[in-house]
Amino acid sequence: MLKRAFVAPDPGRTRLRFATRAVVGIGLAVALCGAAGLSLVASVTGGLAAMLALFTVADPTVRGQAVTTALLPVVGLPVLALAAVLHDLPLVRDLAFLAVVGAGVYARRWGPRGHSLGVFAFMTFFAAQFLHTVPGQLPELYAAMSLALTASSLVRFGAWCYERRSPAPAAAPVPAGGTGLARITTRQAVQATAGAAAALAAGHLLSDQRWYWAVGATWWVFVNTTSRGETLIRGFRRLLGTALGVVVGFAVAMPLHDQPVAAAVVVALSVFGIFYTAAVSYTWMMLAVTVLASMLYGLLGVLDPALLALRVGETVIGALGAVLAVLLVLPVTTHAITDERVERALRCVHACTAAAAARLTTDPQADPAPRVAELEAILDRVRLSLVPLVHPLNPLRARKRRARQVLALLDDCAREVRGLASIAADPEASHDDRLAAACWRVESAVEALTDAPLDGRRERTAAAAVPHTGDGGPVLAHLHALEQALLALAVPLGRPAPGGRTDRLPAGA
Repeated sequence: MLKRAFVAPDPGRTRLRFATRAVVGIGLAVALCGAAGLSLVASVTGGLAAMLALFTVADPTVRGQAVTTALLPVVGLPVLALAAVLHDLPLVRDLAFLAVVGAGVYARRWGPRGHSLGVFAFMTFFAAQFLHTVPGQLPELYAAMSLALTASSLVRFGAWCYERRSPAPAAAPVPAGGTGLARITTRQAVQATAGAAAALAAGHLLSDQRWYWAVGATWWVFVNTTSRGETLIRGFRRLLGTALGVVVGFAVAMPLHDQPVAAAVVVALSVFGIFYTAAVSYTWMMLAVTVLASMLYGLLGVLDPALLALRVGETVIGALGAVLAVLLVLPVTTHAITDERVERALRCVHACTAAAAARLTTDPQADPAPRVAELEAILDRVRLSLVPLVHPLNPLRARKRRARQVLALLDDCAREVRGLASIAADPEASHDDRLAAACWRVESAVEALTDAPLDGRRERTAAAAVPHTGDGGPVLAHLHALEQALLALAVPLGRPAPGGRTDRLPAGA
């Protein structure tokens, strides 16, 4: 688990830049709130708004990210006002919270923007419970949120907009087929609302003051999951990460929360950990989230061992609520979701290969790096889908074996694609005319595995006849290994080899 979190591939140092920029953006937001004379509660609100803006906004273009960020207060400010006005009306407040949960999950049907706005709405209502917001605080909290979003945007879109050179890959979309309850986002909204209702009721029995942690646990188990298997695994990982975070909280937050400089360092490290590990380890991300929450409770003067133990209890309730919901309420199986993600991964492999070949032959401006980053993100989703099948306790050995073969061969594809991208980035790399023919072979393999033709058949047919004019060693070796992995995938995926042929690229090609 530790190796996966901190030694996992980071093409283009995307995760490192993502985490470092978050620390800078959130730090600037909190500093400006403090400099403006706002209270600690307002500064915490501003810091949370900045963190959500930097974490959840994932449109594929910089312009799209800017539009979504501008829309965050349009959603967040009314929700904050609603939560504050209903502070002293528990029953109505709870019903409103459940409505926000359902609407937030349903918004995923509108892609990355809907997802971001849904998360921001939920977390704004959640933060109002965390900070016990009342109407009299609204002007100050509005100012803090606006100032924080402005500060984080200046960092993201001004001082450190690395996406202009390396566009962020689009988030893997939720399959949107069907209408009504046949649509996955609709089913998930119903599931999340039912799970949150159960968690809310049980959370109140455990604590009248911190019940919202149970609802938060249910919500975050559903975020970025689609199938029943994914949600079950995520619930377990959330519980494990929270428990580990409480242990670290006892060791770090308890002795340091009243020392401002040390507390600020721990908060910054926690924020870095959240952003750096989010894409590769949900357990480690939740550990960092729990340490951050412990420090914030310490700064607010309410931290004690009983509170940390209560957080674990509420997390157990929330995770159980999510598990029961996905098992009993309109369950979504993993099969169709996994097939869709594997197909997206294969198409991305082809796109990476085509970009690398273009860079090495006809277009020096072509850049495969963004596609490589996108492939890594898609493979993370594939791994998440297949986790229940490869778990040691899974009794279905044949399915477990096939799932492991698929994962191993997709990892082989990713390794070869990374090698291609690395060579393509070298201005001295060989430009071999056989690259087009080799890429055509890769494309044929992808077509056979996806049952869907790709564009450019006429061009690639001509390219297949291009004669060999040079050595091309490392590049064609990567392409050869890539085609071997793609053709081997036909067995565990139950697909025929391309065109029924068994030939391969020559070993030296």
